[in-house]
Amino acid sequence: MWRTFGPVVKLRTFLGRPMLYVYDPKALHHIVIKDQYIYEETPVFLNVWSEFALVVRFVKFLLASSNPYLRIINRRGAPTPTQDVESSIQYQPYALREAFRRQVSGGPKEIEVLHWLTRLALELIGQGGLGHSFDTLEDDTVNPLAEDLKNVITMFRPFFLAARFMPIERLARFGSGKFRRWIVDCLPSARIRRCIEIVDHLNRVSTDILVHKKAALASGELDSVDEGKDLMSVLLKANTQTSEEDRMSDAEFLGHMSSLMFAAMETTSGALARILDLLAQHPDVQEKLRQELAEARGNGDEIEYDRLVALPYLEAVCRESLRVHSPTVMMSRTAREDVVLPLSNPIKGNNGAMMNEISVPKGTNVTIGILASNCNEELWGPDALEWKPERWLKPLPDAVTDAHIPSIYSNLMTFLGGGRACIGFKFSQMEMKIVLSVLLETFKFSPSDKDVQWNLRGLQSPTVGESPKPQMPLMVELISKSST
Repeated sequence: MWRTFGPVVKLRTFLGRPMLYVYDPKALHHIVIKDQYIYEETPVFLNVWSEFALVVRFVKFLLASSNPYLRIINRRGAPTPTQDVESSIQYQPYALREAFRRQVSGGPKEIEVLHWLTRLALELIGQGGLGHSFDTLEDDTVNPLAEDLKNVITMFRPFFLAARFMPIERLARFGSGKFRRWIVDCLPSARIRRCIEIVDHLNRVSTDILVHKKAALASGELDSVDEGKDLMSVLLKANTQTSEEDRMSDAEFLGHMSSLMFAAMETTSGALARILDLLAQHPDVQEKLRQELAEARGNGDEIEYDRLVALPYLEAVCRESLRVHSPTVMMSRTAREDVVLPLSNPIKGNNGAMMNEISVPKGTNVTIGILASNCNEELWGPDALEWKPERWLKPLPDAVTDAHIPSIYSNLMTFLGGGRACIGFKFSQMEMKIVLSVLLETFKFSPSDKDVQWNLRGLQSPTVGESPKPQMPLMVELISKSST
């Protein structure tokens, strides 16, 4: 659609409500930065999705301008997420390496890598985000929470789609929370019952962790667990030192903990699976990256973090993958009041007249075209849709830098920008680079003979054949040290 109709497209939803699809750079600047308080999350999301499933509060945590974590950081000077957590997540990728090694010790073997990356991502966010271990990765036993979180998008997607076409947002405000829960419990649907089980499970786990950490804080023992450097420990300690007005409630903490587990696990595991899939399809890129990692490691056991994050080809592979294959391809907002949306270049309206700006009435849904912005051929060139890590090894086109794309990361809208930009993007980058550095020096990845399709289900996820289950099979084989 965006390649056919241009940087701003006016559409109407199923019920005739106006909607704009936007990837014009100047318009995006107003949506995510200058007028960000006018363009709020959609009522469907705020009133339905977050009411129905605690797990999807991740947007309020990772993307909300009113984020209590940011308030506490700004007022109390708490450390930023990546300053302290690297040491707490550096060992888990080696556990994954050993799990792979056990499976391929007898020769090349097909491994469902998304399964293992999902388990690893949960453990990494558990250690670095919550100071809690979920999965040692030492055997095939899967933590039930990981399985539940992996199925969130698949299970909840029909309800989210229904909310776009039905007046569910009004129903979501009808009666008390207990009454709405009673109604949901009475519905004769196996899918709904499964969704309730997932939400309740996640809430129980979050509550148990919070109770334990608050008890440790009260007894002065919080710093003894991983030196208290995980994100939630930092936040708990900072919370006790802030004003009553800014202090977070237990309910907020529970929402944010659930958010971290879902968002960090689902997006990062999917991004890593996509990168491994791309490297399997491009063995020349895989080998070049492997050589860079081997040279950086030298005779040492591991690459120092500061050196790892500065490796140019590793950075290029990660950036290009997040550009062409952003885990989320769009994000929706709703105008809370009448507003004017300026444009970078004039466009032709329905009446044939040229327009430099668009009047956006209150209540209009505005969709931010993340993928469209990342792959805009007018900025990135005619090969914008092609995966070419080498493009990051030279200066970007002037059109890209001159466009002033309102992003927090490398002129890409992958992590958005402004006050709702993803505060976890550095954590995600750090995690991806550590995992890739550990796996690529030990294993060679090749495509499986199975038909893998990448689907957009809220987040991009791979499936095989007609099965709706997310999975990413790849052929994995050990490589000798002499070959690196």
